[in-house]
Amino acid sequence: MLIDRSHRPWFFFSVGGLAVAAIGYAIYDSMSVRGPSGGSPVGLIYGVLGYGFMLFAGLLGLRKKYPIWQVGRATTWMRGHLWLGLLSFPLILFHAAFSLGAGALTRTLMVLFIVVAISGILGAILQHFIPRLMTERVQLETIYEQIDSVRVQLLEEAQKIAADLCSALEGDLSFVGEKERALAASAGTRGGLTFASGLGANDRTSDIVSEFFETEMRPFLQQTTGKALPLADKARASAMFGQLRVQISRNLWLKLADLENLCDEKRGLDRQRRMHHILHGWLLVHIPASYALLGLAAIHAVFALRY
Repeated sequence: MLIDRSHRPWFFFSVGGLAVAAIGYAIYDSMSVRGPSGGSPVGLIYGVLGYGFMLFAGLLGLRKKYPIWQVGRATTWMRGHLWLGLLSFPLILFHAAFSLGAGALTRTLMVLFIVVAISGILGAILQHFIPRLMTERVQLETIYEQIDSVRVQLLEEAQKIAADLCSALEGDLSFVGEKERALAASAGTRGGLTFASGLGANDRTSDIVSEFFETEMRPFLQQTTGKALPLADKARASAMFGQLRVQISRNLWLKLADLENLCDEKRGLDRQRRMHHILHGWLLVHIPASYALLGLAAIHAVFALRY
């Protein structure tokens, strides 16, 4: 979620609400004989307001799960989740009189609330910057759920190109283009060279290309997680393909360039996958902590009002 000018009303409302709440707490603190308390009328007001904003923020999950509920725009819910959720934190601090509480339940609530607040702020920062970085650094961005399918397509295409290249190196001209055939033919008219030798056919070089594909390129294109392979580094990949060019006729460099481009596309997919994990990883902490907080806060409210 990009934090832009559309967030201004929410920002000013949150700042204004915080200012009013802070002034009210200062007056309450100065007039209270026994000091501020969460069980006092003023303390309960802060608690109700804070929990109300927490509930609103928590309802965003239901709004996403059931988009058929046309209750307000999704963007409005997102902004409300961010700013009202953020405002709920100081309100609960005023309710608790800046104390972790005396019992295990209240202390657990405050620790959970701190975790939710910090993870939420981190998530807002990540969602503001990561999409821009992804646009800049991932040229061929695809739908995240389709990354594995695209990776399989890259592997299949690479297998075909590598097989054609090896066949050409072994003297089979049926796998090369018209331009390469013409060059090979012209070479074959001079010095007694065959068409295949004019193309740069060489069984040993074919074995080198085949070994490179099986030991380096195939594992890289198949890899989804784990230790980074040599082709995952663009500089090392460029050096490896450069070594192959030295051993292959210039007429076949185009196919080698195609293989190099496929590796570049795979690095883009890997980069997108990493950035996606960074962008959404914080939710693994934020969501369960938020629902635990809402549930325990409801229990806390029942016990506080009843006993």
